[in-house]
Amino acid sequence: MLKLAGAMCVIFAGTMLGFYQALQLSTRTRQIRQVMQGLGRLETEITYSFTPLSQALRQVADTLSGPVAHLFLRTAEALEEKETATVQESWRLAVEECWSRTAMKRPERDAVLQLGAVLGKSDRSDQAKHLRMTISLLTAEEAEAAEENRRYGKMWRSLGLLSGVLVVILMY
Repeated sequence: MLKLAGAMCVIFAGTMLGFYQALQLSTRTRQIRQVMQGLGRLETEITYSFTPLSQALRQVADTLSGPVAHLFLRTAEALEEKETATVQESWRLAVEECWSRTAMKRPERDAVLQLGAVLGKSDRSDQAKHLRMTISLLTAEEAEAAEENRRYGKMWRSLGLLSGVLVVILMY
């Protein structure tokens, strides 16, 4: 009876590990979409509402959730805390603090950091152009992430279950 309970625990743990990996793939796609949505909203706030950048970042953060919202909020806080800090420094600081909580990978991080280097340094139309360029880069990454999720999500779920079963067979 105890062996059966142990075997079930091992199979359950393997299955949950597989489901966790599959969840990470779908979360990445969702978070990339959230970043694109936030950048689109930021473009609207900067271009049409003439909202100051820190306030625009806070408004964008209010429309999002999770670590992506925290990225925008942390940038706004960094801008407001340090009067001498540049937007690039604030953006980089927020990315460094928040990125580990996301499921996004290096290409998305690089695109977001490139945006931070030019954000707040030019006129509204130029900033809107850079925001649109970053959104287009993230669109390509989102398509790749969706393809990875479609291709590997089911594989991870099955692999988790099967690895748990394999460990149980090897143990007995």
